[in-house]
Amino acid sequence: MKKPLFLSAILCFALTAGAAAQSIALRTANPEAAAKAAVIRWQKDTYPFGEIRQATPATAEFQFTNVGKAPVLITQVQGTCGCTVTDYSREPIQPGKSSKITVTYNAAGLGNFHKTVTVVTNAGDAPHRLTLQGTVVAR
Repeated sequence: MKKPLFLSAILCFALTAGAAAQSIALRTANPEAAAKAAVIRWQKDTYPFGEIRQATPATAEFQFTNVGKAPVLITQVQGTCGCTVTDYSREPIQPGKSSKITVTYNAAGLGNFHKTVTVVTNAGDAPHRLTLQGTVVAR
């Protein structure tokens, strides 16, 4: 069980590092292309749930707008554990248009939580991290 999870983590890291390196190479090798690139403006990147009841799924929406000059392509949205489920548009988000990433947290365990969701796109320097935080309380 540990071996497939470890291999999945390595693969995820490799894909993320490759996307970041590609973005940096684009900016430094061709400044004109970088000026025409996709750019995301997030409304917020942390969602404070506060207290949520145990065994009650809680959903957060992270809104963003493409303020660049090229379509935004979301290539991967990955939670840090199996307790988060994500949903997002697989279609390109055109310049000036908005979209959202929906994250549902399975509030199974009691106590404080701090979860991250990594979003890989064709915009920006590196993957963007969204954060969920709060406290799961007994029913």
